[in-house]
Amino acid sequence: MPDTVTVAPQAPVFNPLDPAFIADPYPTYRHLRETRPVFRTPIGMWIVSRYADVALVLRDKRFGKGFKANLIRRYGNDMTQERAFASLGRTMLVLDPPDHTRLRGLVTKAFTARRVEEMRPRIAALVESLIDRVYDRGRMDVSMDLAHRLPVIVICDMLGIPEEERDRFLDQSHVNGRIIDPVPLNREEIDDANERNRASDEYFDTLFERRRREPGDDLTTLLVQAEEAGDRLSQEELRANVSLLFAAGHETTSNLIGNGLLALHRNPDQWAALTADPSLAANAVEELLRYDSSVQMTGRMTLEAVELGGQTIEQGENIVCLLGAANRDPDMYQDAERLDIRRQNVRPLSFGGGIHHCLGAQLARLEGELAFKALATRLPDLRLPDIDKPSWRPNFTLRGLTTLPAEWG
Repeated sequence: MPDTVTVAPQAPVFNPLDPAFIADPYPTYRHLRETRPVFRTPIGMWIVSRYADVALVLRDKRFGKGFKANLIRRYGNDMTQERAFASLGRTMLVLDPPDHTRLRGLVTKAFTARRVEEMRPRIAALVESLIDRVYDRGRMDVSMDLAHRLPVIVICDMLGIPEEERDRFLDQSHVNGRIIDPVPLNREEIDDANERNRASDEYFDTLFERRRREPGDDLTTLLVQAEEAGDRLSQEELRANVSLLFAAGHETTSNLIGNGLLALHRNPDQWAALTADPSLAANAVEELLRYDSSVQMTGRMTLEAVELGGQTIEQGENIVCLLGAANRDPDMYQDAERLDIRRQNVRPLSFGGGIHHCLGAQLARLEGELAFKALATRLPDLRLPDIDKPSWRPNFTLRGLTTLPAEWG
């Protein structure tokens, strides 16, 4: 009998900016879960892809954000001198307690389940008006005409941005999510991010000044008053976190609607089920979040040595949690690669977990529910002509479409 040699599986190729990967990351995710569910890349990041492991990292206090240390590891120097990274570093998105606790506490009341549910009539009316706007035309770009406009208007309402100043947000392109990708930006991308940040600060400084003179019943006024108190929010934190709320408040919801409609039409039995029973929309949103998450990854850093998936990860190591991979883990969901809008007990990790669980999760769910319900009711014969060759944005962390043409009638 010949000798046998056991060879450890090689680390899989993981290039999150490869166009083929962006078009369909799920075969790679499946390979990762099956062969190396916890592995260290050549550049020193740990990749975690199973549901149980990702959920643990998101909720366990042995893991933090470690923003500055992570930035130095990615770029080899302190990039917080760059305007865009300095601003990002002041947001609750990347901060650990106690700063995270202080900043999040200032805005939590605006996103309670009760406050969000009170917005249902307004959001439902908005969806109807956006469909009315294009209905007689018989076609639209779902990405810009509905998926982008709806959440932008909603977050503008919440922040108190005057209607006459909203065109700049309604007509502009999507948020550039490359700054939170694990792959470093090049110089041109950094310059672009800096310029976007400068323009954002310029507008919001004007809005802050207006709300100091003319307080309103909006989130910006609430935060300006906290900044004026002097001990709860600095001017720089005010700028950074209002910009974050604006970006996060529409980008992930926009991607949920676009990705979700594409998934439904690539699985026509599911679109037929929704048009036959639009009351399935709320449950469909949970399944669509699981099936093709708007946010594909989030990062953490070990605050002490941790054993995960049979691997020892030392203190100070960077971890990339693949939310999209975890959401299709067959150990968590039966027939996980199949879209099923009637699936029960769906608990996607798309909104993260632990203290960084997305503040706007319930708002995104509500906007998605009302959008899909209206589309299924008003446009049951909607078709997507580019269903086989959709146009994906060249980002990894924020997964979304640049355009999604639709026709009906």
